[in-house]
Amino acid sequence: MLTASQQLAAKRAYGTKNDGNVPSYLEQEVMSWDKEKLILKMYDLFLVSAKRNDVSKMSRILIELMSSLNFEVEDTATRLYRLYEYTQRCLFQKNIEEASFIIKELRDAWAKAFNYD
Repeated sequence: MLTASQQLAAKRAYGTKNDGNVPSYLEQEVMSWDKEKLILKMYDLFLVSAKRNDVSKMSRILIELMSSLNFEVEDTATRLYRLYEYTQRCLFQKNIEEASFIIKELRDAWAKAFNYD
């Protein structure tokens, strides 16, 4: 069974069947993604949603990103949490451009760090 973030990534990347569910073969592909690729796909989904001005989806993605943080690595997780929180405030203030800029920078750094360029 896919987590909420995996479901969101799969739906965005591949669409859904008429019943709104992700086809099982696509579900398996998303399940095979490593954590790094899943985060990258979430960043991509955020940026696509920003182009569509879909603030609700952008907000849900940020919530998923926040909930995926590992606070055993306290310093990094705390800093990312604060950055996601700030990005969420940008959305509430209708500053989609700044929110997109932040996520784009994170996405690019993530892709470079994990060789997804």
